[in-house]
Amino acid sequence: MSTIEWFHTYDPRRAPDMGGKNASLGTLTLAEMPVPPGFAILASAYRKVLADGGLDTALHDIVSVVDPRDADQVANAGRRARELVIGAELPQSLSDDIVDAYEELSRRCVTPDIAVAVRSSATCEDQPDASFAGGHDTYLWIRGAAEVIAHVRRCWSSLYTDRAICYRREMGYVELGAAMSVGVQKMVLPRTSGVAFTLDPSNGDRSQVAVEASWGLGEAVVAGAVTPDNFLVDKVLREVTRRTVATKTIQHRVSADGILEEVEVEPDRRQAPSLTDDELRTVAALALRAEKHYGCPQDVEWALDDHLPPGENVLLLQSRPETVWSRKPRVSSYHAASPLSYMHRITAAQPLS
Repeated sequence: MSTIEWFHTYDPRRAPDMGGKNASLGTLTLAEMPVPPGFAILASAYRKVLADGGLDTALHDIVSVVDPRDADQVANAGRRARELVIGAELPQSLSDDIVDAYEELSRRCVTPDIAVAVRSSATCEDQPDASFAGGHDTYLWIRGAAEVIAHVRRCWSSLYTDRAICYRREMGYVELGAAMSVGVQKMVLPRTSGVAFTLDPSNGDRSQVAVEASWGLGEAVVAGAVTPDNFLVDKVLREVTRRTVATKTIQHRVSADGILEEVEVEPDRRQAPSLTDDELRTVAALALRAEKHYGCPQDVEWALDDHLPPGENVLLLQSRPETVWSRKPRVSSYHAASPLSYMHRITAAQPLS
């Protein structure tokens, strides 16, 4: 059986082998939402590599005895586990599958050695009761088949970050059941990127779409180097009901040489909103399409690519169930005083309906 599953030919029966993120990307692609093209390396490939190397039991023995309250113990166990995974030998057939799929993606995008995001997709993440948001690694602007394979290994090893180990213990997941699929997806070079929640995360109000946005790639927000702009859009009236424009001094971007870099934002853009009202409505409409498709509040990652025409330039990078307020009673008031408080990551467009 193939170790590769393309998003555009996604078979929902493969969902358990895709991990939460990749299964969602396949589902959204089949629903004709604007998802950048790509493919997944199935979790069964990860499991086979560990089993063939006799590492599955060793990893379980290292991690299962860890006291998650002991930071030093967690760090030491995580380091040992990641070293084992990074050093595992890949069968030639798996390496060939990854090379062939990457070269096919490059041909589809008419770009030799297409730049891609290599994204972790654990089998236990992005579930209604647990998101694992930020617990596993994603690598941006990776070019060349050899580099893709190297970063697949890194994604596998991120199943054993300190945060992921502790979160699995907290949520009661069995270590031997954890596995990692990896997504390889055409890289987006956004003017603006961010997240959107199909409720107000400050109070759970489902009449609003909450949007966070900042210039460039989202890593500046993840690193805490910049505070994003915050907006609320009314789902019915399609009006912006709250806007908080932050001072944004730093952005992350890809240089002309293909290097990810942190640069200062030009003075005239630092206090300017990173989205127009029309763009806000487009982002909100995309988030609502995801909510309608899944039938529950969503936490959406998006990016605005200026190389695409207006109205078609907001791309969907991920959609997962919102896990904080969705299980609580609904509220009717949307007059919240506090800004969004739990933005945790950032790695089309239809009119609001």
